[in-house]
Amino acid sequence: MDLDPALAALRPLGGFFVLRTAADPAAAADAPPGPGTGRPPTLAETYAGAAPDALTARVDLVADRLRTAEPRVAASVAQQGLAARLWSTALGCAVLYGRTPDLDPRLLRWDPYASAPGDLCLTELRPLPGDAATLAATVLHGHLAPLAEALRDRYGSAPGLLWGNAGSALAAAARTLEDWARAHGRTEAAERTRALADGLFAHPLLRTTGTRSGAAFRRRSCCLYYRVPGGGVCGDCCFTRPPRSSPRAASG
Repeated sequence: MDLDPALAALRPLGGFFVLRTAADPAAAADAPPGPGTGRPPTLAETYAGAAPDALTARVDLVADRLRTAEPRVAASVAQQGLAARLWSTALGCAVLYGRTPDLDPRLLRWDPYASAPGDLCLTELRPLPGDAATLAATVLHGHLAPLAEALRDRYGSAPGLLWGNAGSALAAAARTLEDWARAHGRTEAAERTRALADGLFAHPLLRTTGTRSGAAFRRRSCCLYYRVPGGGVCGDCCFTRPPRSSPRAASG
């Protein structure tokens, strides 16, 4: 099936899977201009520091919403949220269309002040193969590697934590998509989801992020959410209860 201009097949899957495109006349108008650019920044500009306030704005927004005074905690949660958006869209398209859109960071405009699904807009639809190697090239190397570098430089985020977030986000996206497919009698889609997830977790950047059993995932690092006021450990955390000491060793 060809990608339709509005990626409408993603809509029943929920907000993290939905991606606005240039085919939506309201898509570009909804987002406020990026810092100093007169338009929403692209993710390429954000990662490279060409829109230097965009990443800071997102982390500050997350910190405010979580009521945390620790920038590294907010940076972790912000990164995992963006990873979840990218994995969900790419995986959803690969399963439902058999193709995935080119998510080149230069084609994705980003509103750092918005919540999903309104934060991303794809300005040009370029179909790519829907296989695991393409998804890895598109999401892991195209986005999560430069994002991780930017967060390490700015917030000192531990690489193990960031790649653990990437693995956790992928596992959650795959589990949501597989559950939806089985609930709607889409057995082939569920099996394709599992096969793609298997292929992606075989990648060197994800292979050691956690252990999997079917759709279940237990990560080997901590995203630091337990340090949020009122927070606790996540369902896939390496900890069974919030630790008392600094998590730097566990998150690295």
